[in-house]
Amino acid sequence: MSEVRSVETTLRPKGFTQEQLDWVPWVEPIRLGDADELQKPLLEGDRGIGPYFRLLARNPEVLAHRSANDKEIFYGRGGLTRAERELAATVTSRHNGCEYCASVHSRFTSALSKRPNDVQRLLDEGNEVRIDERWDAVIDFVDALAANPPRATDEQLNRLRQLGFGADELHDLVLSAASFSWANRLMLTLGEPEVPA
Repeated sequence: MSEVRSVETTLRPKGFTQEQLDWVPWVEPIRLGDADELQKPLLEGDRGIGPYFRLLARNPEVLAHRSANDKEIFYGRGGLTRAERELAATVTSRHNGCEYCASVHSRFTSALSKRPNDVQRLLDEGNEVRIDERWDAVIDFVDALAANPPRATDEQLNRLRQLGFGADELHDLVLSAASFSWANRLMLTLGEPEVPA
């Protein structure tokens, strides 16, 4: 049975949400049983079972780089807390209109920061929301990086530095925004989100 289909209007998300969403591909993902020796190791574990990773496995070299990049951004050594890395991914996804990625990373941001109401305000009001000095500085900088072309300014960098962000933290913000601008575009061009039945 083919997994490729369009999402019915009634099953499309009604906006940005922290609720779990499904993702429906427009291109046929590989079946796990058909994975070759290059693809199988990339599809091990719960993460690899979904259609997104099975679709990306059609090009195993790219999936391997993408997975390593993702792991380093969220779990690698750096200066930024994991919650703020997830916040940056949420802001980027909100900027780019990727409801699926925003739902995933907003849930992580809420769980790690223990600030689900602030995260929901970000989803509801957009990246213009005002929450507190530190989050506002992160949101403004990351939103500016996600723009095409990027519009981040020295003033935004200086604001972050005055709040105690060092080179490692700034590096993490830039990597998260760059990686999620790419990830969002993959998600948005290869399929669409769906509210689970």
